[in-house]
Amino acid sequence: MLKLSCNATDKLQTLFSHSHQPDPAHRRTVSSVSCSHLRKPVLDPLRATVSADQGSVIRAEQGLGSLADQLRLGSLTEDGLSYKEKFIVRSYEVGSNKTATVETIANLLQEVGCNHAQSVGFSTDGFATTPTMRKLHLIWVTARMHIEIYKYPAWGDVVEIETWCQSEGRIGTRRDWILKDVATGEVTGRATSKWVMMNQDTRRLQKVSDDVRDEYLVFCPKELRLAFPEENNRSLKKIPKLEDPAQYSMIGLKPRRADLDMNQHVNNVTYIGWVLESIPQEIVDTHELQVITLDYRRECQQDDVVDSLTTTTSEIGGTNGSASSGTQGQNDSQFLHLLRLSGDGQEINRGTTLWRKKPSNL
Repeated sequence: MLKLSCNATDKLQTLFSHSHQPDPAHRRTVSSVSCSHLRKPVLDPLRATVSADQGSVIRAEQGLGSLADQLRLGSLTEDGLSYKEKFIVRSYEVGSNKTATVETIANLLQEVGCNHAQSVGFSTDGFATTPTMRKLHLIWVTARMHIEIYKYPAWGDVVEIETWCQSEGRIGTRRDWILKDVATGEVTGRATSKWVMMNQDTRRLQKVSDDVRDEYLVFCPKELRLAFPEENNRSLKKIPKLEDPAQYSMIGLKPRRADLDMNQHVNNVTYIGWVLESIPQEIVDTHELQVITLDYRRECQQDDVVDSLTTTTSEIGGTNGSASSGTQGQNDSQFLHLLRLSGDGQEINRGTTLWRKKPSNL
């Protein structure tokens, strides 16, 4: 998760709870490990294999944990300090070009993060809370999400996602991810996110206490490990607020019932979809999303009406992209985004996107 600006603490007091769970329609992963409550991570996780001949027939080599534990293709790594899980890209997770959508990628990131938290014994209620947090009615809420996709997986591809968590200052924690194509071993994407701790009853931010930090740091890398280790990478860029008039807009978006997750909050991934609704069609037709960064400001309620605003920009991030993604090309397009309440204009979310020209074979 990411660094915040100097006045971010005050701004983040407006944050409301965002779910960390993916939409149930996407919960079809195939391994985790079973751990008793907060015991030492299991370093000999379940080994599950998929028969090449029978496809959907799964053979669990060890009878550990629940049936769901046995069927997931995921486990803690050997040192117990990160978690890896494999996913098959399904037909309903791809777009018209038969590659996974960015919403699919974001849902998988949430899924593997949740499974990691469960594998080390944290709560299964969708908030990934430690025992001390549950006792004090504290939860994690999303402050920032940054995703970079270098190559989108296609229908039928198998993707491996590794994730880990670590401390980020006094008020937050961060979670990073690396995506790989299992067939080639190629790194196809990276992501990072920032989370802050909030009192579930008062809806106010709270510093991460030493007790809470001690509970989760035992499962974190001992040395700082970043998905984006290079300096001046896009994940650190401050996002200015888009001011009217916007070049493009989609007015009157409403949360669907399906947008609510198990915690009765609008899912984080829904905000990504709303942001993309105001991207001009000519960009969607000729480009694909390479980078998206979102700062979450407040919760959207089920009955709210949302406006999605977008403006072309060349200012955000300049040409200093991540080392792995290279500099901005001449055919790339960059946009500044704002989600706000239609009624009073209160800011819900601000973001940036970078789009690259689609490969010629698509």
